Amino acid sequence: MSTILDPIATYGLTAVPCSSTLLLSTAQTTPPPIPTSQTPVPSTPLAQRIDAYARTQLSEKTYHHCLRAYHYGLAIKRHAFPSWSFSDETFFLACLLHDLGTTDKHMRQTRLSFEFYAAFLALEVLQSSAGHPAAQAVAGGAAASTSAGADTGATAPREQAESVAEAIIRHQDVCAEGMITALGQLLQLATLFDNTGANGHLVNKETIDDVCARYPRLQWSSCFAATIRKENGLKPWAHSTTLGQEAFPAKVLGNTLMEPYE
Repeated sequence: MSTILDPIATYGLTAVPCSSTLLLSTAQTTPPPIPTSQTPVPSTPLAQRIDAYARTQLSEKTYHHCLRAYHYGLAIKRHAFPSWSFSDETFFLACLLHDLGTTDKHMRQTRLSFEFYAAFLALEVLQSSAGHPAAQAVAGGAAASTSAGADTGATAPREQAESVAEAIIRHQDVCAEGMITALGQLLQLATLFDNTGANGHLVNKETIDDVCARYPRLQWSSCFAATIRKENGLKPWAHSTTLGQEAFPAKVLGNTLMEPYE
């Protein structure tokens, strides 16, 4: 008997409050250590294809940030939101693609803020077939030649691709009113945790130790702060300015939680 997939639950489209304070009010217990061995990256053909694509597009520092966000996010989800049932694959895709717009090539390619352009790129590559230019970038890349991700035929269902794009668009949309998808909220929590140390109580120190040992920060704080300032200089209207044109990069540089790992 076949199971009918619920795209809302499976792809993280369940609406949850934007306010992380409200959401986290029930998560007061101490988080357990959750090593990366307990949050493995998905091995699906789609996940492997997008991983190979991300490796061809992102710097090592940004790629490591994406993987740290993935492992931190799953640790947060397991501890604080055990009822959220969306797939690890969907979260993995969102993490890998959320910073596509920060590369020098993509930042100068558009007038769009980096989150919005990254979402459009994600929609494209997730639904690309083997003959599409975005898929050919994977097939032609060095990473694809040694990875099962060379299977460029694996594509995402429309609902999954749109959920990932929505989450990417809103991953810096920090506000206290309204609703956001569960996937978008987790991506926001995980990236802000890695970038600024926000909600440091959500992840056990042993988990941080393990994640940073596997995916070193490589001076990520100074790298990301410089990226923010670069985009704000090129695009004074950039969405990142809503977090504070000077306050946000200063908060990234002042990330005391992650300072020992820099």
